[in-house]
Amino acid sequence: MTKTFDISWKDYVFPNINPEGWRFVGIFAAVTALLAIIWEPLGLIGLVLTVWCYYFFRDPQRVTPEIDNVVVSPADGVVQMIAEVPAPEELNMGEAKFTRVSIFMSVFNVHVNRVPVEGKITNAVYVPGKFLNATLDKASKDNERQLLAMKTKSGKDLCFVQIAGLVARRIVCKAQIGQEYKAGERFGMIRFGSRLDVYLPEGVEPQVALGQTMVAGETIIANLTDGRKAVNGVIR
Repeated sequence: MTKTFDISWKDYVFPNINPEGWRFVGIFAAVTALLAIIWEPLGLIGLVLTVWCYYFFRDPQRVTPEIDNVVVSPADGVVQMIAEVPAPEELNMGEAKFTRVSIFMSVFNVHVNRVPVEGKITNAVYVPGKFLNATLDKASKDNERQLLAMKTKSGKDLCFVQIAGLVARRIVCKAQIGQEYKAGERFGMIRFGSRLDVYLPEGVEPQVALGQTMVAGETIIANLTDGRKAVNGVIR
């Protein structure tokens, strides 16, 4: 059975926002008030930016498929790259090959990140770095990033990485070693444009395509335990 949520027009006009956002909305609103005092047209510009900031931190409910061992998208955005690569060396996961699915988040996407699969966090490593354009392949090695390794419910090793982008300046990660998660649970966010990589274990075929739009916690990326295909995000 799949969970459902009752959604009204108010959820679209006044969406819930992540607690990380209230401070920024307050700063934007204070600056807007100051600009309005200086010159009214500046205040209108500030108001538009304040509304944008509010919507940037929106944190909508998501309905995660209740199917064992599926990998769901950890982020809203577009599939930017799919490549066969080793796991990030900082996680000490050996020489096994993984399939990396990179999801780019623009400043207009929801930036709350969700755990891609059910399992336990086995390693967590923060790496300071640059703030290159997150669409570049080298961003996976040069940019500021938070790396997380997981032992899935089916016993496979998987990892996922939050990568700061050109505009992003703050990675928020609540996940810690030893924590257990279900697929689709919130674990953090990245502020103002960024990327999230999922490393699928060797032999697990991604069921998404380059340019595909992803919905965090809902779009199915792969199935860890069988060869069934995902069609429009639904396992067949």
